Amino acid sequence: MEHTLFGFTEEQLAHFGSTWGIGAFILFMLFIIGEIAWKSKAGKTGTFVLFFVLAFGMVGFIAKSIIEKVWGI
Repeated sequence: MEHTLFGFTEEQLAHFGSTWGIGAFILFMLFIIGEIAWKSKAGKTGTFVLFFVLAFGMVGFIAKSIIEKVWGI
C-alpha cells in the first residue's frame, strides 16, 4: 500500500519541495541580500559584491537543475 498525504505520494512531495520550495527560498534570500545592500548603503560596487558572494551558492543549485534537464537525469 502506498502512503499519501493530501493525495500526493512522498516522491511527488519531495520533487515539489526540491524545485518550487527551494526556488521560493532562493528568491527570498535574494530579497534579503538586496535589503542588506539597501540598508547598508553599499553603492553599486558593494551591492554587486554582496550579490556575487552571498548568492554564489545558489548558482550551483540552479546549474545542477539545468544539467539534470539537459542530460535527462
